[in-house]
Amino acid sequence: MSPPSTTTAAAAAGGAVEDPHLWLEEVLGSKQLEWVNKVNTQCLKTIGDPTTTQTYTRIKSILDSQDKIPHAYRINDDYYYNFWQDEHHVQGIWRKTTLESFKGTTTTADTTDGKKQPTTEWTTVLDIDKLDPPTTGTAKTWVWHGSILLDEGSNSNNKCDRALIKLSPGGSDADICREFCLTTETFVDPNGPEQGFEITTPAKTRISYRSRNECLVGTDFHLDGSSSSLTDSGYPRIVKSWKRGTPLSEAVTVFEVQQSDIAANMYSYHDRGYVHEFQLRSITFYTSQYFYRALTAEGITSVTADEETVPFREVPIPEDAELGTFANTALVTLRSDLTVDDGKKTFKAGSLVVLPMPELMEGNWTNAVAMFEPTPSRSLLSSTETKDYIILKILEDVCTKLEFWKYCAETQSWSKQVGSDDGGGGSIPVGQDVSVSSHCRNSETDNTLWLWRDGYLVPDTLEIATAEDCCESTEFIKAKPAMFNADGLIVEQHFATSLDGTRIPYFVMRKKNLEMDGSNAVLLDAYGGFEISLLPGYSAGVGAGWLERGGIKVIANIRGGGEYGPTWHQAALKAKRYKCFEDIEAVAQALIESGLTSREKLACIGGSNGGLLVGNLITRPIASSLFGAAVCQVPLLDMKRYNKLLAGASWMGEYGNPDTDDWKFLRNHSPYHLLRHDILGKPEMDENGELRDLTESTNPDWKCPKTLFTTSTRDDRVHPGHARKMVASLLEEAGEEKAPTVLYWENTEGGHGGAADNAQRAHMWALTYNFLAQALGLESS
Repeated sequence: MSPPSTTTAAAAAGGAVEDPHLWLEEVLGSKQLEWVNKVNTQCLKTIGDPTTTQTYTRIKSILDSQDKIPHAYRINDDYYYNFWQDEHHVQGIWRKTTLESFKGTTTTADTTDGKKQPTTEWTTVLDIDKLDPPTTGTAKTWVWHGSILLDEGSNSNNKCDRALIKLSPGGSDADICREFCLTTETFVDPNGPEQGFEITTPAKTRISYRSRNECLVGTDFHLDGSSSSLTDSGYPRIVKSWKRGTPLSEAVTVFEVQQSDIAANMYSYHDRGYVHEFQLRSITFYTSQYFYRALTAEGITSVTADEETVPFREVPIPEDAELGTFANTALVTLRSDLTVDDGKKTFKAGSLVVLPMPELMEGNWTNAVAMFEPTPSRSLLSSTETKDYIILKILEDVCTKLEFWKYCAETQSWSKQVGSDDGGGGSIPVGQDVSVSSHCRNSETDNTLWLWRDGYLVPDTLEIATAEDCCESTEFIKAKPAMFNADGLIVEQHFATSLDGTRIPYFVMRKKNLEMDGSNAVLLDAYGGFEISLLPGYSAGVGAGWLERGGIKVIANIRGGGEYGPTWHQAALKAKRYKCFEDIEAVAQALIESGLTSREKLACIGGSNGGLLVGNLITRPIASSLFGAAVCQVPLLDMKRYNKLLAGASWMGEYGNPDTDDWKFLRNHSPYHLLRHDILGKPEMDENGELRDLTESTNPDWKCPKTLFTTSTRDDRVHPGHARKMVASLLEEAGEEKAPTVLYWENTEGGHGGAADNAQRAHMWALTYNFLAQALGLESS
């Protein structure tokens, strides 16, 4: 299909156009959706309708299974709440049960279909399928974005009886917000006597209770004039104090940041007898300014934010540090080294430093202690809080350990507990994981924990435990049955050597006894960005869709992720982005050299930032010769325009700013430009805005691996135009000779996750695995 005649102003004027596919960035245009429908149809014609295959049936049954372990958390003293989706509750239900009922095991009931029925008795609190459907764009369904509870402090006699429910039309990041009463289990009518809080226009809203009758809200206020209530990244620039019973238009501004910042946020909370209130200016993805004031429980309920006279003061910490609290203790997580006390004390990047909050505000680090300090192989992944404990989840070469620290309120000091470092009852085998979470939405209630265990080949189990004995004694609660056949499968961890000598860990899921003759179909998965770690976890979809049919799955922990802390992430930041590409190339070469697979049998897969990775892998000279197939999901691909599309401006801290000299290095890992200008020799704009002449290909022998692109019309985080334009160039400019198999699937719902419900998720993954099976020579369904 050709672009509309009004592609750009330059085209209309008869001028040269650098990007003939720019027209595809208009998300909901009729011509654009006609193009989407055309390529979607061709995709299904080539691969086949996934809903008619066993793969789809298996994956959907797994997603809808009643044997999944619900993630349930206590609100108040009696009920545990859970959000659930299955074939009967497509959009989902918010439901509740008691602890005793939740502990119930599954038994085989005398049913006609012979399926297992859980003995847990759930009561539906809110049924999303019964709500009127959204009327936004192509959205047809609601997607649950969670609940925000009213917290009036542990010393309050009031139970939590209110929540703000966030629902997204079609799965976009933008959502609406409605106040909900947990007592009557109904929405609170904004026009009724209780005057509920409600925002019905979808936006990337940040909202929280400050007190029962006041919310702090940042949203699209639709300001008149030249100013905007949103930043260039599309997130709230202004935070307002919104009083119950008043229209949102009368909310009073209490905090605002610059247009070029990522976002403004203001929040307050009760913390073990203390009340903290923060203003947060997010400057880039990794730099922020915190402003703080200490309040009282009585003060925060009696004086609104716009009338409070206690001033905010900037917190004296590095801009790249993160800040939290525990009682009156500050928790400072460092991304760079910090030297304090006139050079007498240095805390390493990746450390978690604790000190009294009043001392931090005075710049006094005398009593600061490193609760965690990294080593070259050891990093802090996350932390969990209970009434008296902080539990650290630590990675040692991507293997999990738990460490328990107890707080003494009298001395405001911390002590590491005997029994820490053993992962909650023993060391964790390779390819498995353990994690903990408070069993309550309010973590300061007690020291009880949910203890979760799983692994690549090990189904989830849930136990109840306590931080008081470092989870040594546990009570079994539930276990997910095996949802795919893992007999004869093993998990191994290996290390590849990247081009600069760095050791890159990767996990392999494969049959124990297989021929190392290069004939095995391997799917290599990686992410490599935003300090996100890829850890072992049970994925029945991977098992049923890929492993059972003879495929091998590999997870690579490349630089750019968080597996070894902030330094691992920073090693592939901005101009050093190429390091993560070299890392994945090293893993691919190791897989081929070991005899596990060969170029024709090796595929790569990645989504979002991982989609940018895959885009580079199919266009880089070395990588494109290593892979026979690729799956590129909700990707960034045009790194010249990414900061102008949706939330793209918020990622310039990760990638760089293409409107500055950063373009010199960004150009080298922009797949759209590597394809069109380097490989295909299409004209490119010079620094003066003049269109250069055609050039010779830098890689005349290049041939695109068989590639499937997937995205979502409703993705308002990564613009679908990235994938649309790349596919258009491959189909129309590279052609069948250079790109013989290029397929595209765009779901009209789903947001950045690519799917809005289980049927859509099963469709997307069945399509993906069926494509890979065909591309790498496994059976097609």
